[in-house]
Amino acid sequence: MLNNAKINPGISRVEEESDNWRTSGQYLLPLQQTTAPEGYNIYPTHALGRGKISEGYESLAAWIITQRRVQIDGYTGVLWDKIQHALDEIFSRQSLKVKWYFTEDALKNEDIIEQMISPFVGEPGTVWGTRTSLQLADFFDGGKLAAMQPEPGYDLHIVIGTGAALVQADIPLIYFDMPKNELQYRMRAGVVTNLGSSKMDTAAEMYKRAYFVDWVVLNNYKQSLAGRISIFADTQWGHTLTWIKAKDLQAGIEQICRDTFRVRPWFEPGAWGGQWMKKHIPQLPQEEVNLAWSFEMIVPENGVLFESDSYLFEIPFEWLMFLQHTAVLGKHAAIFQYEFPIRFDFLDTFDGGNLSIQCHPALSYIREQFGETITQDETYYILDCKEDASVYLGFAAHIDPVQFRAALENSQLENKPVQITDYVQQHKANKHDLFLIPNCTVHSAGANNLVLEISATPYIFTFKMYDWLRPGLDGKPRPINIDHAFRNLDFSRQGAVVKKELISAPLLTAEGAGWQLWHLPTHPQHFYDVHRLEIDHAVTFDTNGLCGVMMLVEGTAIAVKTANGKETVYHYAETFVIPAAAESYTLVNKGPGKAKVIKAFIKAEHPVFSTISYESTI
Repeated sequence: MLNNAKINPGISRVEEESDNWRTSGQYLLPLQQTTAPEGYNIYPTHALGRGKISEGYESLAAWIITQRRVQIDGYTGVLWDKIQHALDEIFSRQSLKVKWYFTEDALKNEDIIEQMISPFVGEPGTVWGTRTSLQLADFFDGGKLAAMQPEPGYDLHIVIGTGAALVQADIPLIYFDMPKNELQYRMRAGVVTNLGSSKMDTAAEMYKRAYFVDWVVLNNYKQSLAGRISIFADTQWGHTLTWIKAKDLQAGIEQICRDTFRVRPWFEPGAWGGQWMKKHIPQLPQEEVNLAWSFEMIVPENGVLFESDSYLFEIPFEWLMFLQHTAVLGKHAAIFQYEFPIRFDFLDTFDGGNLSIQCHPALSYIREQFGETITQDETYYILDCKEDASVYLGFAAHIDPVQFRAALENSQLENKPVQITDYVQQHKANKHDLFLIPNCTVHSAGANNLVLEISATPYIFTFKMYDWLRPGLDGKPRPINIDHAFRNLDFSRQGAVVKKELISAPLLTAEGAGWQLWHLPTHPQHFYDVHRLEIDHAVTFDTNGLCGVMMLVEGTAIAVKTANGKETVYHYAETFVIPAAAESYTLVNKGPGKAKVIKAFIKAEHPVFSTISYESTI
């Protein structure tokens, strides 16, 4: 069977004639791909069983006809006109008279919306805003929504568009959703804009508004709809769509949140990007200039794929947390609630360049300035590297902060290079090293590394101080944030303290027949910890009510079998999650030689836990 909903998800899935949609970082693989590759798979799926996913507008229209009155709601970025036209054509062929109500007609004036969001998006040209406190209803004229009531003489009454469920609470609801990478592709291509706006701004400005306003508002809103949705739909598949009944999706989510799962990764090029991922992941097109990032598990922007009868359906990761956060996080669910707290991603600098010299904000700073709850405490795990690879970390002994700042500012003004090693330490990188980067620490990954970045989830709050005088891929200078950086830098992390406190020293903590458990201690500021399991044959562990984010960092493949599921095979460099509710798991080495598996998990206790408060604006 040739399934139109079988396009590779590492990249944008759109009509082949829309070449302007496929900007950098978006690739289209053959529609007829039906089997997973050997090795790293950019298209991981979770089977639902037969008859769970439906395909096409015809089948969705048939369901709508049985309801007579429906609301079709969804995320910003959905192409509402396309959906309405496709459905209306089917209804017309059946001589059905339809009254359509469009929520965009009830939006407040754009000038009013601009004034509403202005406190949260900062000045034009700035990199960051602050998380909004707005609700979706604030964007609409309530009277106009209330007027969208049935009229005599129509066979069907359909409210369509973002916010449709605001009209009335007891109407069957269809929800269209998409992962954030697809939304960004559409924004970059000029196909869609921000919530409540017809303005096509720069990609950076639209992303900033999306991150600090749209996504906050719409995630809170759709979480409030979880118990009302009858149908979920996915329109990433060109001229068709796939859809699933809510009860079937919820059952699939419940199953993987008690077993094991892997999100769909996606990939982006960058100014310093390298060639490792292109070489080692054959599914990725070779014509891309480089690949800098793999969003292995940056969950605000990842999706999860389900499969039934060869049809695919993707849901943004946050639905797993909305519906099953206790199963996923276990003992820490009450602390982090619906926010998954750990991030995995690749930084590929093989035959590329150095990352910028940078730091991340203190906890108090990220809360006060940007409205975040936790900050960007990171580590660099060296998955692979060349002999000359290095990591820049911590300050040189006896650094003069005033002199360092003057050198940075002079470089920016006069376009002159800085001898960075006069100020920042450079450390040789070796495979399986773990470098610790608590907030406020100066750092950078040097060229010829493949870094597995293990971090708390925040991921956009990087204060660049020096970027090696290079432009971005667009030919323009990348933003430099010296003021922000110097409000946060910890100059006590210098000299001998750096190797003592910021380079993890592995400790063997347990072993048995054919396995060892190594502890790679993190910094006291990190609320998560890291273990490495080294396995000759097999080993079994209990989850003890904790969630683990894992990756095979040496070896070819491992099989994972939990107490609640079937055996799943993961390959080298693939990220997967063992939820707390899995109860226990067995790892079986499926290749020659020793298998090494990295596991990141939340510490049992940490001072930051008592300060965390997530305030929903539902």
